[in-house]
Amino acid sequence: MPVTSVTKDPEALTMTVVADFAVPLQRLWDAYADPRRLERFWGPPTYPATFTRHDMAAGGRSEYSMTGPEGDVARGYWEFIDVKAPHSFEVRDGFCHADGTPNTDLPSMRMVFAFEANGAASRLTTTTYFNSVDELEQLLGMGMEEGMRQAMGQIDDVLADLRTFAAELPAAAQTLDDTTVRVSRVIRGSVEQVWAAHHDASLLQRWLLGPDGWSMPTCEVATEVGQPYRYVWQDDATGRSFTATGEVLEIAPPHRAVTTERMSGDGIPADAPGTTNELTLTPLEEGTLLTLVITYPDAATRDLVLGTGMVDGMETSYARLEQAVLAG
Repeated sequence: MPVTSVTKDPEALTMTVVADFAVPLQRLWDAYADPRRLERFWGPPTYPATFTRHDMAAGGRSEYSMTGPEGDVARGYWEFIDVKAPHSFEVRDGFCHADGTPNTDLPSMRMVFAFEANGAASRLTTTTYFNSVDELEQLLGMGMEEGMRQAMGQIDDVLADLRTFAAELPAAAQTLDDTTVRVSRVIRGSVEQVWAAHHDASLLQRWLLGPDGWSMPTCEVATEVGQPYRYVWQDDATGRSFTATGEVLEIAPPHRAVTTERMSGDGIPADAPGTTNELTLTPLEEGTLLTLVITYPDAATRDLVLGTGMVDGMETSYARLEQAVLAG
């Protein structure tokens, strides 16, 4: 077990958990920065976690659920107060409802995660600050200490499984729930470079093209909340075309952008439903983790779109982004 000590201080209203890992500091940090890794250990073994949002930047937010063996669901959130990669991050941790709003019937707490290098190994010190002795006792009574011990006991397996998250792997989709899909891809480039590639029209027209033989003659980019965007693609051999339109709902450069999207054009029904797309960029040792959470109106639409080979098309574009834009 990586946990070496647990110290509870009722006077200071804190609980401090120290855990040691036989991996470099950056690899341990990336386990918390990458939601695909984080959800493999954050919940105890019988309550695995799913992160539907994970914006690891000051002012960002994470939302997750933990599902028990009987199908019961516990939901939580993090509000990021401070992030100093790869040395520390601080969050407000609390319980939430299905719509993401805080559940004020249960306590929230402040948590500080401090990462230290020790040669080829690393140490994580997690300090939880409670609001009162009653809340400390309530959360400990709910199994918080044992839950953290069990969760950290799973980190070693995640840290050893480097291949699953390697930068050379193609884009992959994971179904989060009935209407939500997360597409992930590590891009070889900095967060700032990848953000610019998504918000500079001259760059977008070089890589966001899908199959070979297609071009993007129209690229009207949106960079502010409420601003509309419009992309038009065409098959240069046949003249077939389709269009994506939408608007910006949230934007926090260079880490997060939320947009609506509706497709139209050849072969697309006029009443085709739209989606909400949440783009998050997170720095990792291998490059930038691009996470795109897509929310569909229903499960049938989700499955229909995924069945078109959408993710393969995205991988073609992401590979072109690395080769035609970032490589230079």
